[in-house]
Amino acid sequence: MDVTLSGKILLVTGSTQGVGEKVARLAIASGAAGVLITGRSAERGEALASELGTDACPVEFIAADLADPAAPELIAASAVSAFGRIDCLVNSAGLTDRASLLDGTPALWERLFAVNARAPFFLMQHAVADMISRRAPGSIVNILSVNAHCGAPDLSIYSASKGALSTLTRNVAHAHLPDRIRCNGINMGWATTPGEHKMQGETLGKGAGWVEEAAAGMPLKRLLTDDEVAQLTIFLLSDQSGLMTGTLIDMEQAVLGAPPRRVAN
Repeated sequence: MDVTLSGKILLVTGSTQGVGEKVARLAIASGAAGVLITGRSAERGEALASELGTDACPVEFIAADLADPAAPELIAASAVSAFGRIDCLVNSAGLTDRASLLDGTPALWERLFAVNARAPFFLMQHAVADMISRRAPGSIVNILSVNAHCGAPDLSIYSASKGALSTLTRNVAHAHLPDRIRCNGINMGWATTPGEHKMQGETLGKGAGWVEEAAAGMPLKRLLTDDEVAQLTIFLLSDQSGLMTGTLIDMEQAVLGAPPRRVAN
């Protein structure tokens, strides 16, 4: 099956590293006509846009912090200004700060919900408004987390924010079926993203060997990769995913509702 985004204009958040960057790279290789990338680091973003952009697929960068309520409108307006439209939106940016029920703070709640739920909501609002104004179909993919189902005790607020975006994914899919706008989500399992390397290796003090140690305890003896998430994202954005909408895919080494499996050493 030939998965293509031929002629599509993409807006990808969190796209200066990790899953978002891999989505941008793969979109270009899949025939996209233009990509707007965004992140907090102007230096990284401008360098990446210069590296990735081609005559066939220009890449534009806009620096923005999704904790800022004004960021979604700025980002969406930049995409429309640069390329004339938004055909596909990927909400990949997210914060994974730890906090349990007992040590969570109002400030952390506000920060996580601002980036993980509020910003995607308003980015979807602006993207869908553009699609409807042109009477054009569109596709949205939200990068979620298996923690949206429940989450570890120290991911209480993070899990709640991803749970909110999970519900929004289905709500948007249902609301805009008549507009031919599809919206799907990927519940990522434990993955070797740059952010997770920093969290596990530095913040939690597990050092450089944390990946091997974690992989040893997984059923398939490895962790998910951001390349795999990007490949599924491109498929869901593409016409090849057909009528799929409101779908939340668990990309994890477990089956929801099944009893835990014991992993042999």
